[in-house]
Amino acid sequence: MADILQFHRNRTPEPEHEPEPLWREALGRSLRATRDEQGGRLVDVAERAGISPQYLSEIERGRKEPSSEMISAVAGALGVDLADLLVGIAGDFRRHRTGPAAVRRPAGPVLLAA
Repeated sequence: MADILQFHRNRTPEPEHEPEPLWREALGRSLRATRDEQGGRLVDVAERAGISPQYLSEIERGRKEPSSEMISAVAGALGVDLADLLVGIAGDFRRHRTGPAAVRRPAGPVLLAA
């Protein structure tokens, strides 16, 4: 006769992970943090970048998806190297990915079979 096995359910709920931020939100936080660290005013940075203060504010709040030209202009207005800005944002995404549910990408190139 077969044995009956009892499976105990884990009664403690797994912690919910905060959803990964959108690219525009991470970019905006990074730009605002850089401006704040420098003590720069939004209107001054916007003027140097050649955009309106309202548009820069929306970028910083993650409301707008700026073009690569706009990102470059704002980074230049802040005196930040574009590559350093992108590396910092990538680091924010890496720190956000934690736990077993996180998708890990291979370190090397991915080869696809035809």
